[in-house]
Amino acid sequence: MKKTKFLMAAAIVGIATLVAVAADHIDAPAVQGGTSDITDFYAFQGENTSNIAFVANVQGLLGSGSDTQNASFDENVLIEFNIDNTGDNVEDLVIQAIARDGKMYVFGPTAPSQTGLNSTIATNAANQFSVDITPYGQSAIVESSGGMMAFAGPRDDPFFMDFAQYGQIIAGNATGFNNPGADTFAGTNVLSVVVEVPKSAIGGSGTINTWVESKRRQ
Repeated sequence: MKKTKFLMAAAIVGIATLVAVAADHIDAPAVQGGTSDITDFYAFQGENTSNIAFVANVQGLLGSGSDTQNASFDENVLIEFNIDNTGDNVEDLVIQAIARDGKMYVFGPTAPSQTGLNSTIATNAANQFSVDITPYGQSAIVESSGGMMAFAGPRDDPFFMDFAQYGQIIAGNATGFNNPGADTFAGTNVLSVVVEVPKSAIGGSGTINTWVESKRRQ
């Protein structure tokens, strides 16, 4: 795979020790409704407590039928997990994922060749492998390599939000959310990329800053 430059289209930021969550469903004007639109970012300790899992969800509000069946990862969009383990809010390591011909290719964690808005695919990274993209409605396909694991494919949107009640609160017609509320995202799907990596491969003091970016080929 040749080296290619990408420019950032959207970013979601989180700060984590064990858990980070950030969400943005079709709110960013530059990518609204597009294939580079990030809906959620999660970082949490894996079932193996020596690992940390990074999850990026894109292309939100997919319907449960043909809408999801026909959705696919954009081969011109790079998903990049950024890891700052020195506390200066600049990425020291990246994990990159990009789709090609039904597979998601994963590179890293590795030091980036450059920081900031531009990226080059880390084809020389010591850690790199691929996983078949799981088709809609099928059991998850997971690949492992060098202590890492990866998954890519459609999944039920895990984010919960009662936007109707939120609108009532903003309008001054209600003072709080109902219990239970109504999940606006019930029955909708996203495309997920999940990469689990040993904590020892990330380094640092045990606290990291982490964020994810989608970057479109220029």
